[in-house]
Amino acid sequence: MCDATESMGLEPLAEDVKQAAQTEAVSETEQLSKEDKGGRPASAEDPREQEPHSRQDRGHLHHDEGQTAGEKVEEELEKRVEEQGVSQDKHQEEVDQESQEMGQEGEQTAQRGVELVQGAERMSQEAAELPRGNLALGSGESSLRESEDGEGKGKHSDPGVDPPEDSLIYTATPRTLFEERKEPLVKAHPLNLEWVFGINQNLPVFSLQDEGRVVILYGSSHTVVIYDYTNNTQHILQGHCSPISCLCISEDRRWVASADKGPESLVIIWDSYSGIPVQTLFHCHPEGGVLAMAMTPDAKYVATVGAEAAQRVCIWDWSSQREDPVCTAELSAEYGVQDYILFNPSDCTQLVSNSESQVVFYSWNNEKLEYTVPQVTVESFNKAVGSFSQTVFHFRASQALTGTSLGNLVVWDRIRIPSLLKPHNKQAKKMIHLQKDGITVLTVTDSYIVTGDSKGHVKFFSDQLLLLTWYNHFNLDPVRSISFAKEQPSLARAETAYPSDCTIKAEKLIIRNFVISATNAVVLHVAAEATQLNTLVQEHGKPLHAVACHPAQPVICMGSYCGVLKVWDYQCKKYICSRIFENDNEINCLAYDPKGFLIGVGFASGTVYILDALSLNNVCSEPFRYAKDAITHITFSSDSKYLATADAEFTITVFNLVPKNDEKSWRYLWRQRAHYKPIQDVMFGINLDSKMPRLLSLGMDRVLVEYDLSDGSKDSLRILASDRIEQSAVAKCMIWYPPVTKESFILTANDQFKMKLYNSTTKMCRKTLLGPTYGSPLKKIALLPVACSNELKTSYLAYITEDQVGLQILPVDGNPHKSSAVVCHPEGVSSFTCSYDGKYVFTAGGGDFTVFSWETNVNALEAAACLGGKDLVPFYSLLEGGRDGELFRELEDYFYYCQLRTQGIDTMETRQVSTKIPLTETPFVMRALGFYPTEQEASLYNEIQIASL
Repeated sequence: MCDATESMGLEPLAEDVKQAAQTEAVSETEQLSKEDKGGRPASAEDPREQEPHSRQDRGHLHHDEGQTAGEKVEEELEKRVEEQGVSQDKHQEEVDQESQEMGQEGEQTAQRGVELVQGAERMSQEAAELPRGNLALGSGESSLRESEDGEGKGKHSDPGVDPPEDSLIYTATPRTLFEERKEPLVKAHPLNLEWVFGINQNLPVFSLQDEGRVVILYGSSHTVVIYDYTNNTQHILQGHCSPISCLCISEDRRWVASADKGPESLVIIWDSYSGIPVQTLFHCHPEGGVLAMAMTPDAKYVATVGAEAAQRVCIWDWSSQREDPVCTAELSAEYGVQDYILFNPSDCTQLVSNSESQVVFYSWNNEKLEYTVPQVTVESFNKAVGSFSQTVFHFRASQALTGTSLGNLVVWDRIRIPSLLKPHNKQAKKMIHLQKDGITVLTVTDSYIVTGDSKGHVKFFSDQLLLLTWYNHFNLDPVRSISFAKEQPSLARAETAYPSDCTIKAEKLIIRNFVISATNAVVLHVAAEATQLNTLVQEHGKPLHAVACHPAQPVICMGSYCGVLKVWDYQCKKYICSRIFENDNEINCLAYDPKGFLIGVGFASGTVYILDALSLNNVCSEPFRYAKDAITHITFSSDSKYLATADAEFTITVFNLVPKNDEKSWRYLWRQRAHYKPIQDVMFGINLDSKMPRLLSLGMDRVLVEYDLSDGSKDSLRILASDRIEQSAVAKCMIWYPPVTKESFILTANDQFKMKLYNSTTKMCRKTLLGPTYGSPLKKIALLPVACSNELKTSYLAYITEDQVGLQILPVDGNPHKSSAVVCHPEGVSSFTCSYDGKYVFTAGGGDFTVFSWETNVNALEAAACLGGKDLVPFYSLLEGGRDGELFRELEDYFYYCQLRTQGIDTMETRQVSTKIPLTETPFVMRALGFYPTEQEASLYNEIQIASL
């Protein structure tokens, strides 16, 4: 009786659940067929379908929960009845009542599942009606508009649907990236990139937002910078270890793709709304990296062109989990270096790429990438064509246009022969001489064809190539990129101030706002209405090697090979002043004096300027031109009365401040060539007895030279000491060691990853220690100024290697856990400086034209040192195999052998085993380990002897 009653109570519930499941499956099938008919791929690998918080996924989730609840009702009822084992007559009424209640609960659950399925169908239909380009990963345009206009921040309020779990990609809006956070981000690294000064002018600049605020995106060294010009803030996208070689964005400006040309080349897809990397493609082109890249308008596919000798073109479905390309093709070296590629906006199965001499048209499917290479020569049109710059597809799908360096425009069209009738089979139909200046940029927007040329001009043409308007007042170098805003322009009205076109009717030319970048590292924003012009970025366009911080204010000065000296407030991120040197235009090094009143500037020509730190005007009537080669180092004495320079001729030059006509002026004092190899470092110190300045220079010849400054007469130079401090290694840099002991030390770092402490008077080596080992030896070191609020009262050392910047806890003891480093400039860092309070470290990249501002976090460095262990624990890891390795056991045996030697081999007395050995046995242990020091290097014996005192 119980079984019959149970089955009768659950039949309606089971039928409802099955019906709901069938309804869901049918609706899902119908939705997929609708999407297929609409031309959008219905693949489950689509990023918009992969998003775990999409509308369809939420509908399926709750429907499955409803079905599971119905099954649980039946299982729970069977279990209860079996466990109770009661008679039918006694429990008939109770079971009937329970079955009825559970049946009602199951009906409600099934009804809930049906409502969720219906809600999912409605949302799927809404998503299907949206334009394909707006169905981006994470959320559609409808949800973005809801988040901007409503209070839900992108969360839906559909009936019967629970809010999704928190997902920054799902909830992000175009304003999310620069919203003020309630809680500051936790910085877990000792050095954190905080600001980027500079831009890679070889990469395009893109307009991300133009309504309410102006936001642009550009590349700088190995980072991508999203810059909010309106609020003067930056968000830096970090993920590459090599310089970025190309950038591209989706049509809706949400998805950004960046690639590099390093040995471990990466392609990273970023969400520009949240700044989160959503996909990384590893080893796309391992033989040379990525040279050019493009993205389809719907952001589903990315095309890359490699930098190999035989270039490969690959199509990637980055939204799936597929690691290999969808299709690929290899190009012949005869086609030239293809450095530009573009998808056809109206048909993403067509592409075009070009080199300076050849244009290649492609057509692809999921299996094969086909291409044709039409030939164009001087004989084709009986006149010179010029080098190809960029190619775009015309509004007519069958045509394409290519700009050339001679101002010509080559028009390509489909071959009409039936046997060759394929989309990518094109030939050059005609060539139009469009303008006198070479075309460097060619793009299309709305119904206009736009060119940027070598004179910095921008011109707009109609679809029939009729000139409509032009901008020739930008005063720019050749145009590198033009990016139009995604926002539609407002309609022309009587009060609008759009420019008039060049036609007879002189109608209003309604165009979008656009951003233009030039090869001199200048980025301009042009508001089409009223032609308002704003300079967004104006940085150094040539290598930047010189950087220095003010000794008492948040001010940084930087100079480059373009002759520009710029001063910034690095706290407010505001430009203060600048000066352009026309005659001597390659700034190689610079330094503030300790009082902050003067700036010394050294040029590659050998000229030395002394400037006022506020106005950047000359302090001396004429610059000093005593050196004939580049100035490599420049520094002031602690009392600001002496200035010393080192040049590429291995010569030290000194200038001093003397009274003249009731004023003080700078004069030349003397020059001395005390080294026969390049000078590595120059520094001033203080004589502890006389308080007079001391001047020392360190050369690649391994010699440390000290000069006598006591005699202030002209050309009266005397060398106090010249000491060879290394035998096999080469010292790279030096500083005055902090006064942690009564003895004064000079700290040096050599090319064998060793750091040494020398007595500043006798020049005797007191200690040799292992320095930071991060790929390359230390290049420059500097004492990090300690802020007054430093609770730890610990000193720190800042340093740079060939491509990294790092911090080291002092005193140095060889502990590898007391140092940390991060890649700062992959192509090489040339110099660095520290802020007056020690909160920032600035690095100059030289050839990448940038300066990075790194915020220090010494607490993170101290935490890492504590986690590394105490006493000898951190040093065991330096031995091969650690403490349990063969080398450690061998060293332990040598200690016992040394004790046997000192206590006597033939003695019968009780042995005194210890963890220490006599100092005289140290050389024997070193030789047993395979280290045979020279007589000069035998100072190791003295170091151990002094350390044991």
